Formats: sequence, C-alpha cells, structure tokens
Amino acid sequence: MAKRPSNIRRKIIDAALICAAGTPWRDVSLATLADGAGISLSELHGQFSSKIAVVAAIMEQTTSAVVGGADPSAGEEPAHDRLLDAILRRFDALEANKAAITSILKDMPFDPVKVLCLAPSFMRSMAWTLESAGISSSGIAGRLRTKGLAAIYLGALSVWIRDEDPDLAKTMAFLDRRLKQAVQIAAVLPFGLVEHSTKKQAD
Repeated sequence: MAKRPSNIRRKIIDAALICAAGTPWRDVSLATLADGAGISLSELHGQFSSKIAVVAAIMEQTTSAVVGGADPSAGEEPAHDRLLDAILRRFDALEANKAAITSILKDMPFDPVKVLCLAPSFMRSMAWTLESAGISSSGIAGRLRTKGLAAIYLGALSVWIRDEDPDLAKTMAFLDRRLKQAVQIAAVLPFGLVEHSTKKQAD
C-alpha cells in the first residue's frame, strides 16, 4: 500500500524536529532528514522542495494548533487578553520541541535569504493568530495589526528561548507589557486599529 502524502509529511516534520534538537539546524542535510523519516530522498523531494519549506510546514503546524485551540466564548474579553491567550497558545505548541525550535531560530541570522523566504509564511501565521483572537487581519488596519503583532512575537521569541520557567513567567511578563503598550498606542491611531469585543461589535 502506498504511503499517504500526509503521513510522509508528518514523518519528515517529526524527523526535522528530532534532528534539529540534537544538531545545529544548518548542519542538518536533506539526506539526513530523509534518513530520519525512513523515506527516500526522492520521497522527501516530492513533499518539500527545501529545508525552508520544512520550516514553513512546522510554522503552519503551530498555527493550526493556535487556531484549533481558540475559544469562541472569549469574544467578550479585552483585545489584550485575547491576543495574550493566542500568542501563549503558540508557545504552548512550541514548548515540547523547544530545543529544535531554538536550533532553527539560531540558524536564521546566518542566512538572510532564508528569512526573506519565510517572511510570507510568518506573516500569514501572524494574521491567523489575530483571527484566532477574534481580531480582523483584513484591510489596512489588519495589515498594520499583523505587522505589530509580528514585532511583538519576535521579541517574545527571544525571551522564550531563554525562559527556563515551566510557567514561562518572563515570556508572559514581556508579552503582557508589550501588548498593553501596543493597545495604548493603537487607540490613538487612525484606521480603527483597536477592536472591541466581538459581542460589542455585533451590538
């Protein structure tokens, strides 16, 4: 029986996370990924065109966890609280593979081209994070919100890497502070950057 593409992709992503946890990501070859996934290099090529594509898939997997964990009943909460919860869901999804994610992140400064290639996927993940918090990512205001959230999240990532507290106290404190600042700044800007609760919007 032929292997399902989804199963192969799952094996490749798992192999990538295992390899990155034990080896600097820049030293992990495509052949190593194929071997770790128990597939041929040809099968790997059929699913992913490059290591960057694998990283994008890991990012998408994390975003799926964020969107899937959204609480529809949280629409009445302040924007700050909804965003904090959404970003923390991202970190919860990443926590089990922290060593691997750290390895991948540390490799990024050595190859700016990779960063540029990942930028569209990253911005889409931030847009979906906003949407999972009940905040629109559409239009001019949505694009500005997405860019603002991306900046906050990248800053939080650098804190999270060094945060050894199981409760992520430092990461939460950073996010709480930056999100409050962002909401305060957005409140005085045009384009309706700050949204009220979804219930109030419906009213």
